[in-house]
Amino acid sequence: MANVATSNVDLNPSAPGSALEHMLTGEDIRPGDTPSYELCKTIYLYHPLGAKMAESPIKMAQSQERQISVPDSPEDRVRDVFVNEWDDLGIDGVILNVMAQSRVYGAASVAILTEGDSQAEPLDFKKLADAVISFNVYDPLNTAGSLVTNQNPNAMDFQKTRDIAVQGQGYHRSRTMTMLNESPIYIAYTPSAFGYVGRSVYQRALFPLKSFIQTMVTDDLVAIKAGVVVAKLKPAGSPVDNIMRAMAGIKRAIIKIARAGNVISVGHEEDIESLNLQNLEGPAELVRTNILKNIATAADMPAKLLENETMVDGFGEGTEDAKAIAKYVTRVRKEMKRLYTFMDQIVQYRAWTPAFYKTIQRDFPDPYATMDYAEAFYRWRNSFKAEWPNLLEEPDSEKGKTEKVKLDAILQAIEAIAGMLDPENKAKLIGWAADNMNANRLMFTSPLVLDLEALAAYVPPAAGAEGGEGTGERADSALPPFLRRLPPDLRAAE
Repeated sequence: MANVATSNVDLNPSAPGSALEHMLTGEDIRPGDTPSYELCKTIYLYHPLGAKMAESPIKMAQSQERQISVPDSPEDRVRDVFVNEWDDLGIDGVILNVMAQSRVYGAASVAILTEGDSQAEPLDFKKLADAVISFNVYDPLNTAGSLVTNQNPNAMDFQKTRDIAVQGQGYHRSRTMTMLNESPIYIAYTPSAFGYVGRSVYQRALFPLKSFIQTMVTDDLVAIKAGVVVAKLKPAGSPVDNIMRAMAGIKRAIIKIARAGNVISVGHEEDIESLNLQNLEGPAELVRTNILKNIATAADMPAKLLENETMVDGFGEGTEDAKAIAKYVTRVRKEMKRLYTFMDQIVQYRAWTPAFYKTIQRDFPDPYATMDYAEAFYRWRNSFKAEWPNLLEEPDSEKGKTEKVKLDAILQAIEAIAGMLDPENKAKLIGWAADNMNANRLMFTSPLVLDLEALAAYVPPAAGAEGGEGTGERADSALPPFLRRLPPDLRAAE
Protein backbone atom coordinates (compact mmCIF):
# COMPACT_ATOMS: atom_id res chain seq x y z
CA MET A 1 0.00 0.00 0.00
CA ALA A 2 1.29 3.45 -0.87
CA ASN A 3 2.32 5.74 1.92
CA VAL A 4 -0.11 8.38 3.10
CA ALA A 5 1.44 11.81 2.88
CA THR A 6 0.66 13.70 6.05
CA SER A 7 2.25 16.65 7.77
CA ASN A 8 2.18 18.01 11.30
CA VAL A 9 2.74 21.65 10.54
CA ASP A 10 1.89 24.78 12.43
CA LEU A 11 -0.82 26.50 10.42
CA ASN A 12 0.24 29.93 11.64
CA PRO A 13 -2.08 32.62 10.26
CA SER A 14 0.80 35.09 10.28
CA ALA A 15 2.70 32.88 7.81
CA PRO A 16 0.13 31.76 5.21
CA GLY A 17 2.73 30.11 3.00
CA SER A 18 4.26 27.94 5.71
CA ALA A 19 1.77 25.07 5.37
CA LEU A 20 2.30 24.66 1.64
CA GLU A 21 6.05 25.09 1.92
CA HIS A 22 6.46 22.52 4.68
CA MET A 23 4.15 20.01 3.01
CA LEU A 24 5.37 20.21 -0.58
CA THR A 25 9.05 21.03 -0.25
CA GLY A 26 9.89 18.32 2.28
CA GLU A 27 11.53 15.01 1.52
CA ASP A 28 8.60 12.96 2.88
CA ILE A 29 6.52 13.14 -0.34
CA ARG A 30 7.55 10.45 -2.83
CA PRO A 31 5.99 9.11 -6.06
CA GLY A 32 2.97 6.95 -5.24
CA ASP A 33 2.10 8.66 -1.95
CA THR A 34 -1.57 9.26 -1.22
CA PRO A 35 -2.57 12.75 -0.03
CA SER A 36 -4.40 13.07 3.26
CA TYR A 37 -7.50 15.17 3.87
CA GLU A 38 -5.33 17.93 5.35
CA LEU A 39 -2.90 17.91 2.44
CA CYS A 40 -5.71 18.02 -0.15
CA LYS A 41 -7.22 21.03 1.58
CA THR A 42 -3.83 22.77 1.72
CA ILE A 43 -3.20 22.18 -1.99
CA TYR A 44 -6.65 23.50 -2.85
CA LEU A 45 -6.20 26.62 -0.71
CA TYR A 46 -2.56 27.52 -1.39
CA HIS A 47 -1.13 25.73 -4.43
CA PRO A 48 -1.30 27.84 -7.65
CA LEU A 49 -2.79 24.87 -9.51
CA GLY A 50 -4.99 23.58 -6.68
CA ALA A 51 -8.17 25.54 -7.42
CA LYS A 52 -7.56 25.36 -11.17
CA MET A 53 -7.46 21.56 -11.18
CA ALA A 54 -10.61 21.34 -9.05
CA GLU A 55 -12.73 24.17 -10.45
CA SER A 56 -11.65 24.95 -14.03
CA PRO A 57 -13.36 21.93 -15.69
CA ILE A 58 -16.61 22.72 -13.87
CA LYS A 59 -16.46 26.44 -14.65
CA MET A 60 -15.77 25.70 -18.31
CA ALA A 61 -18.70 23.25 -18.41
CA GLN A 62 -20.95 25.93 -16.88
CA SER A 63 -19.62 28.71 -19.14
CA GLN A 64 -22.65 28.24 -21.39
CA GLU A 65 -26.26 28.32 -20.29
CA ARG A 66 -28.29 25.17 -20.75
CA GLN A 67 -30.96 25.41 -23.43
CA ILE A 68 -34.23 24.93 -21.52
CA SER A 69 -37.37 23.95 -23.40
CA VAL A 70 -40.83 22.86 -22.23
CA PRO A 71 -42.70 22.19 -25.50
CA ASP A 72 -45.99 21.03 -23.96
CA SER A 73 -46.60 24.37 -22.20
CA PRO A 74 -46.78 28.14 -22.73
CA GLU A 75 -43.04 27.77 -23.24
CA ASP A 76 -41.67 31.27 -22.75
CA ARG A 77 -43.53 31.89 -19.49
CA VAL A 78 -42.80 28.46 -18.02
CA ARG A 79 -39.15 28.50 -19.05
CA ASP A 80 -38.50 32.03 -17.80
CA VAL A 81 -39.94 31.40 -14.33
CA PHE A 82 -37.82 28.23 -14.06
CA VAL A 83 -34.62 30.04 -15.06
CA ASN A 84 -35.35 32.92 -12.67
CA GLU A 85 -35.87 30.54 -9.75
CA TRP A 86 -32.70 28.64 -10.67
CA ASP A 87 -30.72 31.89 -10.57
CA ASP A 88 -32.37 33.13 -7.36
CA LEU A 89 -31.41 29.93 -5.54
CA GLY A 90 -27.83 30.13 -6.83
CA ILE A 91 -27.91 26.54 -8.08
CA ASP A 92 -24.93 26.96 -10.41
CA GLY A 93 -22.75 27.98 -7.46
CA VAL A 94 -23.97 25.04 -5.38
CA ILE A 95 -23.18 22.59 -8.18
CA LEU A 96 -19.74 24.15 -8.67
CA ASN A 97 -19.02 23.78 -4.96
CA VAL A 98 -20.12 20.14 -4.80
CA MET A 99 -18.22 19.09 -7.92
CA ALA A 100 -15.07 21.00 -6.93
CA GLN A 101 -14.98 19.45 -3.44
CA SER A 102 -15.57 15.99 -4.87
CA ARG A 103 -12.49 16.52 -7.06
CA VAL A 104 -10.47 17.83 -4.14
CA TYR A 105 -11.24 15.00 -1.69
CA GLY A 106 -12.75 12.24 -3.84
CA ALA A 107 -16.30 12.65 -2.52
CA ALA A 108 -18.70 15.43 -1.56
CA SER A 109 -22.42 15.69 -0.78
CA VAL A 110 -25.18 18.27 -1.02
CA ALA A 111 -28.37 18.25 1.04
CA ILE A 112 -31.53 20.33 0.86
CA LEU A 113 -32.77 21.43 4.28
CA THR A 114 -36.33 22.61 4.90
CA GLU A 115 -37.04 24.78 7.91
CA GLY A 116 -39.25 23.18 10.53
CA ASP A 117 -39.00 19.65 9.11
CA SER A 118 -37.00 16.65 10.24
CA GLN A 119 -34.17 16.13 7.78
CA ALA A 120 -34.41 12.38 8.36
CA GLU A 121 -37.91 12.33 6.81
CA PRO A 122 -38.46 12.11 3.03
CA LEU A 123 -38.55 15.42 1.22
CA ASP A 124 -42.14 16.54 0.52
CA PHE A 125 -41.77 18.13 -2.90
CA LYS A 126 -45.33 19.49 -2.88
CA LYS A 127 -44.47 21.74 0.09
CA LEU A 128 -41.34 23.19 -1.50
CA ALA A 129 -43.17 26.13 -3.06
CA ASP A 130 -43.78 27.77 0.33
CA ALA A 131 -40.91 26.25 2.32
CA VAL A 132 -37.77 28.04 3.53
CA ILE A 133 -34.95 25.94 2.10
CA SER A 134 -31.17 25.84 2.19
CA PHE A 135 -28.56 23.89 0.26
CA ASN A 136 -25.65 22.66 2.40
CA VAL A 137 -22.50 21.24 0.81
CA TYR A 138 -20.58 18.72 2.93
CA ASP A 139 -17.00 17.57 2.49
CA PRO A 140 -15.88 14.09 3.68
CA LEU A 141 -14.92 15.35 7.13
CA ASN A 142 -18.53 16.47 7.70
CA THR A 143 -19.90 13.10 6.59
CA ALA A 144 -17.09 10.93 7.99
CA GLY A 145 -18.28 7.44 8.81
CA SER A 146 -21.41 7.53 6.65
CA LEU A 147 -19.71 7.29 3.24
CA VAL A 148 -17.43 4.34 3.90
CA THR A 149 -19.46 2.17 1.45
CA ASN A 150 -20.10 -1.55 1.86
CA GLN A 151 -17.22 -3.80 0.73
CA ASN A 152 -19.24 -7.04 0.81
CA PRO A 153 -19.41 -8.19 -2.84
CA ASN A 154 -22.72 -10.01 -2.20
CA ALA A 155 -24.48 -6.97 -0.75
CA MET A 156 -27.03 -4.97 -2.74
CA ASP A 157 -25.27 -1.72 -1.80
CA PHE A 158 -21.79 -3.00 -2.67
CA GLN A 159 -19.59 0.10 -3.20
CA LYS A 160 -22.66 2.33 -3.42
CA THR A 161 -23.20 5.49 -1.43
CA ARG A 162 -25.97 5.41 1.17
CA ASP A 163 -27.76 7.96 3.33
CA ILE A 164 -25.37 10.48 4.82
CA ALA A 165 -25.11 11.63 8.43
CA VAL A 166 -23.56 14.87 9.64
CA GLN A 167 -22.55 15.06 13.32
CA GLY A 168 -25.08 12.36 14.15
CA GLN A 169 -27.90 13.98 12.15
CA GLY A 170 -29.15 11.60 9.48
CA TYR A 171 -30.47 12.82 6.14
CA HIS A 172 -33.04 10.98 4.06
CA ARG A 173 -31.79 9.89 0.67
CA SER A 174 -34.40 12.00 -1.14
CA ARG A 175 -32.76 15.11 0.33
CA THR A 176 -29.16 14.39 -0.64
CA MET A 177 -26.91 13.75 -3.59
CA THR A 178 -23.35 12.43 -3.26
CA MET A 179 -20.82 12.91 -6.04
CA LEU A 180 -17.66 10.81 -6.34
CA ASN A 181 -14.57 11.67 -8.34
CA GLU A 182 -13.89 8.42 -10.19
CA SER A 183 -15.43 5.09 -9.23
CA PRO A 184 -14.62 3.24 -6.00
CA ILE A 185 -12.04 0.44 -6.16
CA TYR A 186 -12.51 -2.69 -4.06
CA ILE A 187 -10.85 -2.32 -0.61
CA ALA A 188 -8.91 0.72 -1.82
CA TYR A 189 -9.29 3.14 1.08
CA THR A 190 -9.16 6.86 0.29
CA PRO A 191 -7.67 8.78 3.25
CA SER A 192 -8.76 12.17 1.92
CA ALA A 193 -12.40 11.03 1.83
CA PHE A 194 -12.37 8.73 4.88
CA GLY A 195 -13.92 5.84 2.98
CA TYR A 196 -13.80 3.37 0.13
CA VAL A 197 -15.00 5.93 -2.38
CA GLY A 198 -13.50 7.95 -5.23
CA ARG A 199 -10.07 9.56 -5.32
CA SER A 200 -8.75 13.09 -5.17
CA VAL A 201 -7.70 14.70 -8.43
CA TYR A 202 -4.40 15.43 -6.65
CA GLN A 203 -3.62 11.79 -5.85
CA ARG A 204 -1.74 10.78 -9.00
CA ALA A 205 -0.38 14.32 -9.46
CA LEU A 206 0.98 14.75 -5.93
CA PHE A 207 4.67 14.40 -6.77
CA PRO A 208 4.65 16.72 -9.82
CA LEU A 209 2.63 19.21 -7.77
CA LYS A 210 5.54 19.20 -5.33
CA SER A 211 7.97 19.68 -8.24
CA PHE A 212 5.97 22.67 -9.44
CA ILE A 213 6.69 24.44 -6.14
CA GLN A 214 10.40 24.03 -6.88
CA THR A 215 9.93 25.84 -10.21
CA MET A 216 8.33 28.70 -8.31
CA VAL A 217 11.38 28.82 -6.01
CA THR A 218 13.59 28.90 -9.10
CA ASP A 219 11.58 31.75 -10.61
CA ASP A 220 11.93 33.68 -7.37
CA LEU A 221 15.72 33.20 -7.26
CA VAL A 222 16.08 34.24 -10.90
CA ALA A 223 13.97 37.33 -10.28
CA ILE A 224 16.20 38.28 -7.36
CA LYS A 225 19.47 37.60 -9.16
CA ALA A 226 18.41 39.22 -12.44
CA GLY A 227 19.05 42.66 -10.95
CA VAL A 228 22.59 41.92 -9.87
CA VAL A 229 25.25 44.12 -11.54
CA VAL A 230 28.78 42.73 -11.87
CA ALA A 231 31.46 45.49 -11.81
CA LYS A 232 34.88 44.32 -12.93
CA LEU A 233 37.00 47.03 -11.30
CA LYS A 234 40.74 47.25 -11.27
CA PRO A 235 41.95 46.21 -7.82
CA ALA A 236 43.54 48.81 -5.63
CA GLY A 237 47.35 48.84 -5.53
CA SER A 238 49.47 47.71 -2.64
CA PRO A 239 49.65 48.92 0.00
CA VAL A 240 45.92 49.68 0.22
CA ASP A 241 45.33 52.69 2.35
CA ASN A 242 42.11 54.30 3.50
CA ILE A 243 42.04 56.67 0.50
CA MET A 244 42.14 53.84 -2.08
CA ARG A 245 39.52 51.91 -0.14
CA ALA A 246 37.28 55.00 -0.09
CA MET A 247 37.71 55.56 -3.83
CA ALA A 248 36.67 51.95 -4.58
CA GLY A 249 33.59 52.44 -2.41
CA ILE A 250 32.69 55.65 -4.27
CA LYS A 251 32.93 53.80 -7.61
CA ARG A 252 30.56 51.09 -6.41
CA ALA A 253 28.13 53.68 -5.06
CA ILE A 254 28.10 55.54 -8.38
CA ILE A 255 27.38 52.32 -10.26
CA LYS A 256 24.58 51.46 -7.81
CA ILE A 257 22.73 54.77 -8.19
CA ALA A 258 23.30 55.17 -11.94
CA ARG A 259 20.05 55.29 -13.94
CA ALA A 260 18.90 55.84 -17.51
CA GLY A 261 20.21 59.17 -18.74
CA ASN A 262 23.23 59.20 -16.43
CA VAL A 263 26.82 59.00 -17.61
CA ILE A 264 29.51 57.23 -15.61
CA SER A 265 33.13 56.58 -16.47
CA VAL A 266 35.28 53.55 -15.74
CA GLY A 267 38.82 52.69 -16.50
CA HIS A 268 39.80 51.14 -19.84
CA GLU A 269 40.64 47.89 -18.02
CA GLU A 270 37.37 47.87 -16.10
CA ASP A 271 33.93 46.56 -17.18
CA ILE A 272 30.31 46.60 -15.94
CA GLU A 273 27.72 43.96 -16.94
CA SER A 274 24.69 42.13 -15.55
CA LEU A 275 24.74 38.64 -14.12
CA ASN A 276 24.64 36.16 -16.99
CA LEU A 277 21.49 34.00 -16.55
CA GLN A 278 20.84 33.24 -20.21
CA ASN A 279 21.66 29.54 -19.88
CA LEU A 280 18.79 29.11 -17.39
CA GLU A 281 15.99 30.03 -19.81
CA GLY A 282 15.92 26.81 -21.83
CA PRO A 283 16.15 24.25 -18.99
CA ALA A 284 13.81 26.19 -16.68
CA GLU A 285 11.11 26.53 -19.35
CA LEU A 286 11.46 22.88 -20.42
CA VAL A 287 11.20 21.59 -16.85
CA ARG A 288 8.18 23.76 -16.05
CA THR A 289 6.37 22.66 -19.21
CA ASN A 290 7.08 19.00 -18.55
CA ILE A 291 5.86 19.29 -14.95
CA LEU A 292 2.59 20.88 -16.11
CA LYS A 293 2.12 18.11 -18.67
CA ASN A 294 2.80 15.47 -16.01
CA ILE A 295 0.20 17.05 -13.73
CA ALA A 296 -2.35 17.24 -16.57
CA THR A 297 -1.69 13.61 -17.50
CA ALA A 298 -2.06 12.49 -13.88
CA ALA A 299 -5.32 14.43 -13.52
CA ASP A 300 -6.62 13.22 -16.93
CA MET A 301 -7.26 16.74 -18.20
CA PRO A 302 -5.97 18.74 -21.20
CA ALA A 303 -2.65 20.43 -20.48
CA LYS A 304 -3.94 23.66 -22.04
CA LEU A 305 -6.24 24.13 -19.04
CA LEU A 306 -3.21 24.21 -16.72
CA GLU A 307 -0.78 26.07 -18.96
CA ASN A 308 -3.18 29.00 -19.06
CA GLU A 309 -2.10 29.84 -22.60
CA THR A 310 -4.50 31.39 -25.07
CA MET A 311 -5.21 29.12 -28.01
CA VAL A 312 -4.16 30.55 -31.35
CA ASP A 313 -7.63 29.86 -32.69
CA GLY A 314 -10.88 30.03 -30.74
CA PHE A 315 -13.35 27.23 -30.12
CA GLY A 316 -15.18 28.17 -33.29
CA GLU A 317 -12.17 27.27 -35.43
CA GLY A 318 -12.25 23.61 -34.46
CA THR A 319 -8.51 23.21 -33.85
CA GLU A 320 -7.19 20.00 -32.32
CA ASP A 321 -6.66 21.67 -28.93
CA ALA A 322 -10.19 23.08 -29.04
CA LYS A 323 -11.62 19.68 -29.97
CA ALA A 324 -9.77 17.94 -27.14
CA ILE A 325 -11.00 20.48 -24.59
CA ALA A 326 -14.56 20.28 -25.97
CA LYS A 327 -14.57 16.49 -25.61
CA TYR A 328 -13.26 16.80 -22.07
CA VAL A 329 -15.90 19.36 -21.12
CA THR A 330 -18.62 17.14 -22.63
CA ARG A 331 -17.47 14.29 -20.39
CA VAL A 332 -17.56 16.58 -17.34
CA ARG A 333 -21.12 17.61 -18.22
CA LYS A 334 -22.15 13.96 -18.35
CA GLU A 335 -20.66 13.42 -14.90
CA MET A 336 -22.72 16.35 -13.57
CA LYS A 337 -25.99 15.14 -15.12
CA ARG A 338 -27.22 13.35 -11.97
CA LEU A 339 -26.68 16.47 -9.90
CA TYR A 340 -28.46 18.69 -12.42
CA THR A 341 -31.40 16.28 -12.58
CA PHE A 342 -31.66 16.40 -8.77
CA MET A 343 -31.67 20.20 -8.82
CA ASP A 344 -34.07 20.43 -11.79
CA GLN A 345 -36.80 18.61 -9.87
CA ILE A 346 -36.45 20.89 -6.84
CA VAL A 347 -36.51 24.08 -8.94
CA GLN A 348 -39.56 22.88 -10.90
CA TYR A 349 -41.59 22.54 -7.71
CA ARG A 350 -40.32 25.93 -6.53
CA ALA A 351 -41.03 27.71 -9.82
CA TRP A 352 -44.23 26.12 -11.17
CA THR A 353 -46.36 26.81 -8.12
CA PRO A 354 -50.19 26.74 -7.87
CA ALA A 355 -50.14 30.55 -7.72
CA PHE A 356 -48.13 30.72 -10.93
CA TYR A 357 -50.49 28.24 -12.56
CA LYS A 358 -53.45 30.51 -11.87
CA THR A 359 -51.84 33.20 -14.02
CA ILE A 360 -51.39 30.62 -16.79
CA GLN A 361 -55.08 29.66 -16.55
CA ARG A 362 -56.05 33.31 -16.79
CA ASP A 363 -53.79 34.12 -19.76
CA PHE A 364 -54.16 30.79 -21.59
CA PRO A 365 -57.72 29.57 -20.99
CA ASP A 366 -57.39 27.08 -23.82
CA PRO A 367 -56.61 24.39 -22.68
CA TYR A 368 -55.66 25.26 -19.09
CA ALA A 369 -58.98 26.69 -17.86
CA THR A 370 -60.37 23.20 -17.26
CA MET A 371 -57.07 21.42 -16.53
CA ASP A 372 -56.12 20.96 -12.88
CA TYR A 373 -52.71 21.98 -11.54
CA ALA A 374 -51.33 18.47 -11.03
CA GLU A 375 -52.04 17.40 -14.61
CA ALA A 376 -50.47 20.53 -16.07
CA PHE A 377 -47.44 20.25 -13.78
CA TYR A 378 -46.66 16.69 -14.79
CA ARG A 379 -47.20 17.54 -18.45
CA TRP A 380 -44.58 20.27 -18.12
CA ARG A 381 -42.22 17.99 -16.22
CA ASN A 382 -42.51 15.22 -18.80
CA SER A 383 -41.78 17.59 -21.67
CA PHE A 384 -38.96 19.42 -19.84
CA LYS A 385 -35.65 19.30 -21.67
CA ALA A 386 -32.31 20.86 -20.73
CA GLU A 387 -29.48 20.47 -23.21
CA TRP A 388 -25.97 21.86 -23.27
CA PRO A 389 -25.00 23.78 -26.41
CA ASN A 390 -21.99 22.61 -28.37
CA LEU A 391 -18.80 24.17 -27.04
CA LEU A 392 -17.46 24.33 -30.60
CA GLU A 393 -19.74 27.13 -31.77
CA GLU A 394 -19.73 28.07 -35.43
CA PRO A 395 -19.30 31.73 -36.37
CA ASP A 396 -22.45 33.51 -37.61
CA SER A 397 -21.17 33.43 -41.20
CA GLU A 398 -21.04 29.61 -41.15
CA LYS A 399 -24.39 29.38 -39.37
CA GLY A 400 -25.89 31.58 -42.10
CA LYS A 401 -24.68 29.20 -44.80
CA THR A 402 -26.21 26.25 -42.98
CA GLU A 403 -29.56 28.03 -42.56
CA LYS A 404 -29.58 28.97 -46.25
CA VAL A 405 -29.19 25.30 -47.18
CA LYS A 406 -32.11 24.45 -44.89
CA LEU A 407 -34.27 27.19 -46.44
CA ASP A 408 -33.52 25.94 -49.96
CA ALA A 409 -34.46 22.41 -48.88
CA ILE A 410 -37.81 23.68 -47.53
CA LEU A 411 -38.63 25.45 -50.80
CA GLN A 412 -37.62 22.41 -52.85
CA ALA A 413 -39.86 20.19 -50.70
CA ILE A 414 -42.82 22.51 -51.27
CA GLU A 415 -42.14 22.64 -54.99
CA ALA A 416 -41.92 18.83 -55.25
CA ILE A 417 -44.89 17.88 -53.06
CA ALA A 418 -47.46 20.67 -53.25
CA GLY A 419 -48.76 19.71 -56.68
CA MET A 420 -49.87 16.31 -55.39
CA LEU A 421 -51.79 17.52 -52.34
CA ASP A 422 -55.36 18.63 -51.69
CA PRO A 423 -55.96 22.15 -50.25
CA GLU A 424 -56.08 20.95 -46.64
CA ASN A 425 -52.75 19.14 -46.87
CA LYS A 426 -51.25 22.01 -48.83
CA ALA A 427 -52.10 24.27 -45.92
CA LYS A 428 -50.39 21.83 -43.54
CA LEU A 429 -47.35 21.83 -45.80
CA ILE A 430 -47.20 25.62 -45.71
CA GLY A 431 -47.60 25.49 -41.93
CA TRP A 432 -44.70 23.06 -41.70
CA ALA A 433 -42.56 25.39 -43.79
CA ALA A 434 -43.53 28.37 -41.62
CA ASP A 435 -42.61 26.47 -38.43
CA ASN A 436 -39.19 25.62 -39.82
CA MET A 437 -38.63 29.18 -40.96
CA ASN A 438 -39.64 30.51 -37.55
CA ALA A 439 -37.02 28.25 -35.97
CA ASN A 440 -34.38 30.11 -37.98
CA ARG A 441 -33.90 33.09 -35.65
CA LEU A 442 -30.61 33.98 -37.31
CA MET A 443 -32.18 34.93 -40.65
CA PHE A 444 -35.75 35.78 -39.57
CA THR A 445 -36.20 37.86 -36.44
CA SER A 446 -40.01 38.06 -36.69
CA PRO A 447 -42.13 34.88 -36.82
CA LEU A 448 -44.34 34.06 -39.78
CA VAL A 449 -47.93 33.58 -38.55
CA LEU A 450 -50.44 32.05 -40.97
CA ASP A 451 -54.13 31.18 -40.71
CA LEU A 452 -53.96 27.60 -41.96
CA GLU A 453 -57.74 27.09 -41.90
CA ALA A 454 -58.28 30.13 -44.14
CA LEU A 455 -55.45 28.98 -46.39
CA ALA A 456 -57.03 25.53 -46.77
CA ALA A 457 -60.44 27.04 -47.67
CA TYR A 458 -59.02 29.61 -50.08
CA VAL A 459 -59.79 29.09 -53.78
CA PRO A 460 -57.40 31.04 -56.03
CA PRO A 461 -58.94 32.96 -58.98
CA ALA A 462 -58.63 31.40 -62.38
CA ALA A 463 -55.80 32.65 -64.55
CA GLY A 464 -56.91 35.66 -66.67
CA ALA A 465 -60.18 36.15 -64.77
CA GLU A 466 -61.78 39.57 -64.59
CA GLY A 467 -60.03 41.79 -62.13
CA GLY A 468 -56.76 39.92 -62.53
CA GLU A 469 -53.53 41.69 -63.35
CA GLY A 470 -52.43 39.59 -66.26
CA THR A 471 -51.31 36.10 -67.01
CA GLY A 472 -48.31 34.25 -68.25
CA GLU A 473 -44.82 35.65 -68.15
CA ARG A 474 -45.98 39.19 -67.33
CA ALA A 475 -47.66 38.03 -64.09
CA ASP A 476 -44.78 35.74 -63.21
CA SER A 477 -42.22 38.49 -63.67
CA ALA A 478 -43.96 40.57 -61.00
CA LEU A 479 -43.50 37.86 -58.38
CA PRO A 480 -40.48 37.56 -56.09
CA PRO A 481 -38.00 34.90 -57.24
CA PHE A 482 -38.77 32.44 -54.43
CA LEU A 483 -42.53 32.57 -55.20
CA ARG A 484 -41.94 31.91 -58.91
CA ARG A 485 -40.63 28.48 -57.89
CA LEU A 486 -43.96 27.51 -56.27
CA PRO A 487 -46.80 25.72 -58.09
CA PRO A 488 -49.36 28.06 -59.74
CA ASP A 489 -52.13 27.48 -57.15
CA LEU A 490 -49.86 28.22 -54.21
CA ARG A 491 -48.32 31.14 -56.08
CA ALA A 492 -51.77 32.65 -56.57
CA ALA A 493 -52.58 32.10 -52.90
CA GLU A 494 -49.52 34.08 -51.92
